Amino acid sequence: MRCFVAIDLSPDVRAALEDECERLRAVAPRADVRWVRVAGMHLTLKFLGNVDAQRIEDLAEAVCGVCREFAPLHLRAQQVGAFPNFRKPRIIWVGLNDAQDRLAPLQAAVELACRNFTAEESQERFTGHVTLARVKTINHADVSSLAAAALTWTQRVLGAWTAGQVELRESQLSSEGAKHTLLKTIPLAA
Repeated sequence: MRCFVAIDLSPDVRAALEDECERLRAVAPRADVRWVRVAGMHLTLKFLGNVDAQRIEDLAEAVCGVCREFAPLHLRAQQVGAFPNFRKPRIIWVGLNDAQDRLAPLQAAVELACRNFTAEESQERFTGHVTLARVKTINHADVSSLAAAALTWTQRVLGAWTAGQVELRESQLSSEGAKHTLLKTIPLAA
């Protein structure tokens, strides 16, 4: 099973991100961009790739073990960015952070808990974000417009919510995009 560990978004934040995508589409109308469906948006803590279906319960228990050490996170969506940068954007994203700086330690703990269940490399540097779009091709004018728009929205908070759980999800790829199925809900319980 192709799996990942994620934090879901609140309905209000999801609606704000949908509005943000509309604004960004208008700024770069000629770009060849695949926009993420709003229903599929999430914060990925760890992409696992293929996991043996018989090991899913053990994986969930390992993640549950580390999540017991973390209290719910007060997350904030703000700042539009691009990977690797706005000169050559491949991924357009909205940043996620928390006031108590516990998101990165949670991600590191989940990464460690999953190490025996995946062949995927560990992330060298974690940046809390929600992917809005994947850029296929974009001209210089649209790159400049996106970068300028992102700069004006840097301090704007798009929404905030309390995340009290993480989710283990399966991702099934198809020609219409990825379909995510919830496998297990794991509470943050400290």
